[in-house]
Amino acid sequence: LPMTNASGMDFPAFDISAIELYERPVRLRLPFRFGVVTLTHAPQAFARVHIRLADGRESSGAAAELLAPKWFDKTLALTNDDNFDQLRDSCHGARAHDLADRGPRTAFGHFAARHGTQQAAGAARGLNPLVAGFGPALIDRAVLDALCRHAGLSFAAAMRRNLAGIVANDLAPDLAGFDVAAFLGQLQAVQAIDARHTVGLVDPITAADQKAGARVADGLPETLEEVVGRYHHRWFKLKVQGDIGADLDRLTRIAAVLDKAGTAYHASLDGNEQYDDIDAVIALWRRITETPALAKLAAAIAFIEQPVNRKTALARDVTKLSDLKPVIIDESDDTLDAFRRAKALGYRGVSSKTCKNLYRSILNACRCAAWNAAPGAARYFMSGEDLTTQAGLAVQQDLALVAFLGLGHVERNGHHYVDGFRGAPAAEQQAFLAAHPTLYHRAGDVVRLTIADGRIDLSSFERPGFAAGAEPDWTSLTAMPEPNRIYPT
Repeated sequence: LPMTNASGMDFPAFDISAIELYERPVRLRLPFRFGVVTLTHAPQAFARVHIRLADGRESSGAAAELLAPKWFDKTLALTNDDNFDQLRDSCHGARAHDLADRGPRTAFGHFAARHGTQQAAGAARGLNPLVAGFGPALIDRAVLDALCRHAGLSFAAAMRRNLAGIVANDLAPDLAGFDVAAFLGQLQAVQAIDARHTVGLVDPITAADQKAGARVADGLPETLEEVVGRYHHRWFKLKVQGDIGADLDRLTRIAAVLDKAGTAYHASLDGNEQYDDIDAVIALWRRITETPALAKLAAAIAFIEQPVNRKTALARDVTKLSDLKPVIIDESDDTLDAFRRAKALGYRGVSSKTCKNLYRSILNACRCAAWNAAPGAARYFMSGEDLTTQAGLAVQQDLALVAFLGLGHVERNGHHYVDGFRGAPAAEQQAFLAAHPTLYHRAGDVVRLTIADGRIDLSSFERPGFAAGAEPDWTSLTAMPEPNRIYPT
């Protein structure tokens, strides 16, 4: 039966009757290096979920996410294929739990009921909390899509009504007393958002950086200089590699391109866990501010992302660095209370990624609102981040989430490293283009994400469902393999 909150609002309860898991191979048009891996290909996971409400009516929903290696688990003993299997394990584990633990619950109730069990089962199989949470994050989005479609509501409209039944329960005891429904009810999704372009560690800055014969020549930008000329971005995400000398050299070459464009720009500095300790990051930042050629770039940097390895990132206070430039956690955001623990150590922000679960983002947004309500404390924030979300459900649902949270910019890199819907059936591409004519455009035989003047138009999301409007061609996908192994940690 529907559950009711203190304000009398009904939270529809339902049973999850079926979950289907699929994959499609994705090949990158350009290699993408982040941290310790250079990615050239990976599977994309798809989930289709069927729900049955108390009155017998049924609905279905879908979600997608790339199986990205060496972000969820950076253990060097694991190959990329090992990482793919870890994420598949997580998906199958979440599916098995949801289908075994039947019973009517709210959308958030299904997430909450599964969370502890999934984490414990994952740990027993050698999966860290981020990996263990990947499968639930995928399935929870498909569940919410089904619920939104059933209610005839867009994601933003459903969240404002708290259709998912999000409450401050035992998973977020620090939010006891915070009115989650009232907070969600006053949010208004932005209709357009700045795309923060990622400059990966092997990305060419100018044509001079490209080796002879290395150009893809597919009509899309390849160098940073070409990206700026095509999309006119105002936001950038600059990755560093943990070597101060090499990082300064690369940042100087990046700054030369961005400064030459002649328009105001902003950036984040992504440490990707590459520095051993905060003192080394402070040394890098001081060198940046002392380098004349980096003066404009230094002024443009809004925050620093996860510069220290997750093994020690939450073991030492970072206030000295955050006082110079705000620092956020990303990979260290591996449990539902990680942001709260990070705050106590001087961190000022946290990333939002749909692969870490939309409910985690919502709860962390509630935390920012609660903490910033204190006198003189309006300094905590969220940052929208990408994990090469692909054209279609993955990028749409991530964009819908950060738009609802009111974020003004979001890292977007999937459109740069992968050529839109290439590899998907023509009918599928056309269906998404027809549903989202301002989000996508056709370029020859492929449909691509549209970025104009550095921004993405999100107005097409005001339709029933979790920013869907179209679905993959399910017949073109393959069933997701079910690994059965224990992974080294």
